Amino acid sequence: MAIDERTAPAAPAAGLRERRKRRTRAALLRAALVLFVSRGYERTTVDEITAAVGVSQRTFFRYFANKEEVVFAVQDLVESHFVAELHARPPAEGPLDALRGAVLAAWDTVDDALTEVVPVDLYMRGYRLIESTPALLAVHLRRSAELEEQISRLIAAREGLDVDVDPRPRVAAAAFFGVMRVTGRLWGRGDDTSVEAIRRLTDTYLDGIGPALAGCWR
Repeated sequence: MAIDERTAPAAPAAGLRERRKRRTRAALLRAALVLFVSRGYERTTVDEITAAVGVSQRTFFRYFANKEEVVFAVQDLVESHFVAELHARPPAEGPLDALRGAVLAAWDTVDDALTEVVPVDLYMRGYRLIESTPALLAVHLRRSAELEEQISRLIAAREGLDVDVDPRPRVAAAAFFGVMRVTGRLWGRGDDTSVEAIRRLTDTYLDGIGPALAGCWR
């Protein structure tokens, strides 16, 4: 097959541009999180973030609308990782068992979700920053409510239920996310900022709702 020399370089060039964009975005994320956890979210400016990376403000705003979006960009990756783990759970598992297995598996493999973006320890420090910053915590709670509804509908689909008729998917999701909020708050107050620490708390506190909601609903 003949190759048109006028168009042949386009695909490699486009691929190179995309890689550069990903690297720039990741560099902005890392620089912002480092500054946020060391200086504080409110005290860090966009100018300081761009200076740390060596790019312009215009470049920053090509990737993020504001500082808040930077904070939650990494959280989006982790939440998507959890949702993917929930989709992958065996169909025979009861709803609470599936939620438990998914969240523990997500913590066990959180580094997979963050590959080439930020180190896991920096993400965990950023997560603690959210828990300790009122403005960010308010956004986090709103986002959690949206994720809770998404998970309610996913559970209902797994069980062959209508989420707007049968209350159990929303009850299970509410109980599960209640545990997530409690463990996040307790972990944020502790001295151990590791993934293992929040995983242990999550595992322990999920035990408290197991007897009420575990098992198959079919």
